[in-house]
Amino acid sequence: MTEDQPIPDNPVLPRTFDGAKEIRFQCRKGIACWNACCSNIDISLTPYDILRLKQRFGIGSGEFLQKHTVPYEIERDGIAGVKLRPVEKGTACQFMTAEGCSVYEDRPTACRYYPVALLSLRRQDESTDRNSYALVKEAHCLGHNEPRPITVDDYRKEQGLVEYDALARGWRQLILKKKSSGPSIGKPSVRSRQLFFMACYDIDRFRQFVASDGFNDLYDLPPETLQKILGEDTELMLFGFRFLMQVLFGDESIPMRKEAAEQRRQRHREKSQRMEREAAARRAAEQDGMYENVDE
Repeated sequence: MTEDQPIPDNPVLPRTFDGAKEIRFQCRKGIACWNACCSNIDISLTPYDILRLKQRFGIGSGEFLQKHTVPYEIERDGIAGVKLRPVEKGTACQFMTAEGCSVYEDRPTACRYYPVALLSLRRQDESTDRNSYALVKEAHCLGHNEPRPITVDDYRKEQGLVEYDALARGWRQLILKKKSSGPSIGKPSVRSRQLFFMACYDIDRFRQFVASDGFNDLYDLPPETLQKILGEDTELMLFGFRFLMQVLFGDESIPMRKEAAEQRRQRHREKSQRMEREAAARRAAEQDGMYENVDE
């Protein structure tokens, strides 16, 4: 295998590069492989993808998720991702037509990037992520044969990805931080996984959560800030990333009311102490069982 050959069972070429790399590619109506990609989809959605599409259809995020997506595990027993649901009993995209994509202006990030793969990486000793790219070559795609050279940076601009990437960066940082932290932060609780799903994907339910008395009894947001967050989907989404970074990783950027914060810390201390006592009791019971087996 060379750097210009795909990895077996994986269409991504092993060579990575930066945005200055020149590729040759064009997808256009009339090309022999038109709609081939959309006939067999596996498209992960970013929170901003969901926001754009639910706004396009004029429906709530909950209805969009139910009709058009399926959840999946980004990592085993960890945080969830969301994929675009194909047509009933098929593999094609719901939004594919003979003329092409029916939601082209609001198409997902993965569709915009093709045939480029975005690789976001973070080392354990780094506080920020770094991006690199790779080329995807699938046997059915004839766009690579088109005589159009373009750099990856220019391709990203052409496809509207500068905006999309900027508005998904906080979500990618959450995922990278979870993966780079590994066992050090342990398995997310059911409550943490629910909060992640709600804040990232179900933006309208997250709005209700942020507007609730319980939230505002704990967090001390100025009225004008709260109004701005609740009044605009994009602002609420970005706030959700900050909220999750604070809840999941202790990166405090949202002020908390002093008494409520102390009560919450006290509850966490009591919960930790209870879990430690229960774990100690289990270990003692296991040791007693081992001694009984030896005596027998």
